[in-house]
Amino acid sequence: MKLYTFPNAPSPRRVHLFLAEKGLQINQQMVDIRSGEHLQTRVLAGNPARTVPMLELDDGRCLSESAAICRYLEEFQPEPPLLGSNANDRAVIADCDHWIEMHGLLAVMEAFRNAVPRLKDRALPGMRPVAQIPALAKRGRERYGWFLEDLNLKLSKQDYVAGDTFSVADITALVAIDFARGGIKIDIPKHALHLRDWYQRINQRPAIQQAAT
Repeated sequence: MKLYTFPNAPSPRRVHLFLAEKGLQINQQMVDIRSGEHLQTRVLAGNPARTVPMLELDDGRCLSESAAICRYLEEFQPEPPLLGSNANDRAVIADCDHWIEMHGLLAVMEAFRNAVPRLKDRALPGMRPVAQIPALAKRGRERYGWFLEDLNLKLSKQDYVAGDTFSVADITALVAIDFARGGIKIDIPKHALHLRDWYQRINQRPAIQQAAT
């Protein structure tokens, strides 16, 4: 298998952190999305949207969604389990991971892609031009603020985002928060003590630190 990627972008970073936690190394090819290489090259022909990450399987089929790629990697190497070790845990983690993606990560993307000048006419990923809508940028920032409030409340009752153990949901939340800090300049509020404690603990994990180097 081969991973087409640009590690600094949010969606590929989810996969890279997952790989780091698994201790997995796979064949990779960098695709420079800053220069528009993903839109110009044929190497991403397996993904009509020409987005990264894209995982090309040994049989030639391609996966283009971070969650699907992580699911495949979990099946490929089950230990340590990051998607849950039983039916209940798998359902709770999947539910939480989707909630973070919808209300956290996508809110930041909405705010970012509808405001950054270099993404003019690229407000949505993919090959088709989509005009920016400033009102959506404003809404994305507001939605992200709500997300931080809700996540802080969730972490007041448990050590990790989806419960008592580290999971892919923590990876998705970390990526969303770091994307917001850099992309739309919104940090974790000082009063969100549970979220700030979680953020510090997650960044102290050896795999997370290794992936940052």
